[in-house]
Amino acid sequence: MLRYKLLHPQILEALGSAGHGTQILLADSNYPFSVGAHPGASRVYLNLAPGVISLTDVLEVLLDAVPIESVHAIHPDSDQTPPIFDEYRQLMPNLEIQKLGRFPFYEAAKSSNTGLVIATGEQRTWACVLLTIGVVEAS
Repeated sequence: MLRYKLLHPQILEALGSAGHGTQILLADSNYPFSVGAHPGASRVYLNLAPGVISLTDVLEVLLDAVPIESVHAIHPDSDQTPPIFDEYRQLMPNLEIQKLGRFPFYEAAKSSNTGLVIATGEQRTWACVLLTIGVVEAS
């Protein structure tokens, strides 16, 4: 039995085969999952129903399981920052959230470094993040 929160077998398998620099895409229910990420990435569909499971629920569990070295978040071209960014900052206070416009975000997600795509039931717009796995430090 595992000692941390993450129990989903397909996500564990994808993370087990990932390493430093692998990207994880967490996306809201509006994201184009079939064409908006590298075709070789594992895809996990947690979007059971609208609002179930939220992106921040998934993010919280992943942060318990893997080290994250950088975060890129989709951002509208306007200067108005989506409210979900406050939650990102609460969950990842030591990481700078780098903003990418819609199409640059899509291009970044299509990188061959994207190893895992997780579809959430998140209904808030502009709620997509691309996480880069960091290094596990020797103890």
